[in-house]
Amino acid sequence: MEAVGDRDRKILVAGTGPAGLIAALMLAHAGLAVTLVGPRPQGRDRRTVALMRPSLDAIEPLGVLEKLLPETAPLKAMRLVDATGRLVRSPTVTFHAGEIGEDFFGLNIPNARLTEVLSRAVNAAPLVEWHESLVETWACEGDRVTAKLENGEMIAAKLAVAADGRGSPARAAAGISAKTRTLPQAALVLNFKHAREHGFVSTELHTKTGPCTQVPLPGMRSSLVWVLRPEDAERMNSLGDQELSMRIEEQFSSMLGRVTVEPGRQIYPLSTLMPSRFGQNRVALVGEAAHVFPPISAQGLNLGIRDVEDLVAVASAFPDDPGGTGAMNRYHAARRADVLARANSVNLLNASLLSGFLPAQLARSAGLSIVGSVPPLRALFMREGMRPGSGFSALLPFRGRGPAAESRS
Repeated sequence: MEAVGDRDRKILVAGTGPAGLIAALMLAHAGLAVTLVGPRPQGRDRRTVALMRPSLDAIEPLGVLEKLLPETAPLKAMRLVDATGRLVRSPTVTFHAGEIGEDFFGLNIPNARLTEVLSRAVNAAPLVEWHESLVETWACEGDRVTAKLENGEMIAAKLAVAADGRGSPARAAAGISAKTRTLPQAALVLNFKHAREHGFVSTELHTKTGPCTQVPLPGMRSSLVWVLRPEDAERMNSLGDQELSMRIEEQFSSMLGRVTVEPGRQIYPLSTLMPSRFGQNRVALVGEAAHVFPPISAQGLNLGIRDVEDLVAVASAFPDDPGGTGAMNRYHAARRADVLARANSVNLLNASLLSGFLPAQLARSAGLSIVGSVPPLRALFMREGMRPGSGFSALLPFRGRGPAAESRS
């Protein structure tokens, strides 16, 4: 392969979390030369991420999945349980991947392992040049965007991909405003062992303070994201291992038998964020720079990967100037409906859990009752949960199979 000169490196990706690393790799896989900026991930994140089948299909060509498989667990079923204890309670609904012809909905992957494997893939990618420094200042100009790194380097590009988190300096430099809201919630995150098999079933308990979600890990282990009031999260985190293990076992009604928490608990304050645009002034937003909402139904990084898929399509369609006005308008239009729909549905469900308002409880209960009891709606709900539009397309009697379907047959 010929060496790539600076003039050919038209795309700068800022941020080295999973979204930024995946953006750099997917752009390079499409034949686009990329400069990646940001420090090497430290591997301290104890969270896991449930990547759905479409996200796995998107990153499969990057050659990272086979390295992750030994430490992942498939999600074969998802159970929603109303644990609010309120007057009006929703029925328990369980979704099985087999109902829509899939072996599993997705894989639960430890974040630290994911970033480690992605980092190694970036190091091996000839079209990615990694500068392990933070951006100190941004300048968005008419024909380029320039990043001054903390180590003094200056890097210019036609397009900057902002994968630099919810506080995104690149988003601010592009003049993209964002509506943010701090939620009265915090997520306690940890892994735990249990005495009974999980059967590759994930259980999401809907409580008065938000979801409490158990997701399978390999063996007799699961990850936990427990959304609580901030003061309650701190109080739970201050408990000894034995007492916290008992609280978790009690929360899940001993469904998994005796529980033993593992070292490495973390607390994450929750908030929401929605930008006014997803691309402007040569800056395209992906990941948490583009959307932040509560951890419900495994939407976060899956939505971020769809950001990257649309960005790769736009950059490939505008190879001479992937950050120009036409490209940014197309990217904004491509992402707006998907992000708004996901954010609104998650925020609405979260608000219904926090609200003691009877009509909100009735609406949530009725909605889950209908979805749980009508098979076509169940299938629609499951497919739409994995990829927007796939549920509706499956209802069409004479739909074309398309290349993705053909490759699976």
